This record gives sequence, C-alpha cells and structure tokens, in this order.
Amino acid sequence: VQLQASGGGVVQPGGSLRLSCAASGSIFSINAMGWFRQAPGKQRELVAAVTSGGGTNYADSVKGRFTISRDNAKNTVYLQMNSLKPEDTAVYFCNYLSVSGNYWGKGTQVTVSS
Repeated sequence: VQLQASGGGVVQPGGSLRLSCAASGSIFSINAMGWFRQAPGKQRELVAAVTSGGGTNYADSVKGRFTISRDNAKNTVYLQMNSLKPEDTAVYFCNYLSVSGNYWGKGTQVTVSS
C-alpha cells in the first residue's frame, strides 16, 4: 500500500488547512485511515482516524476543530483543520491500517505561525 499525502503549509493562528491522503495498491475493504502528527522533541500522536465503516476517533486536543472524512471509492482520507493553533505545528503523517499491515505516508509539514 502506498500513501500520497498533500495539503500541508503555513497558516496564521485561527486559519484553516485541509490535508488529503490517497491510498493505492492492495486495499482491503475493511480498514482504518488516519492522521498522526509529530512535533519536534515529541512522540508521534494520533490526531484523528476513520474506519471504512465510518467510525471516527479524535485526539482531545483537536475535537471541535478538526474533522476527518473519507471517500471509500477513491481510497482517500481528508483532514479539515480549522481554528488552527501554534501548538498544532507538526509533521503530519497519513496512516493506513488493515489486516495486510500498518502503512505510513511521508509526512507533510503544517506550521501555524503569525
């Protein structure tokens, strides 16, 4: 499975960004896709995830600000990030999990700064 992420960038506090991640290869119909992030000097942490059945999970720090969604026909997951804060600055990694394994995309940098 290959993951192609896009959508990172620099935004001012309070701004918005949308991340996208498309999966290709041997995709199982039952899977979970999500986003993790890693800030300098910190461990990688879950931001949000969504299953192929539509179940979602969010980190407490992003609840009410971020929304994860997916298009199963396109094997693509989206992360809409609103009301961004400087503490959201990190490298964001797309993740795909199924019975075939756990896969990671290359990170995309999100910087929230005035």
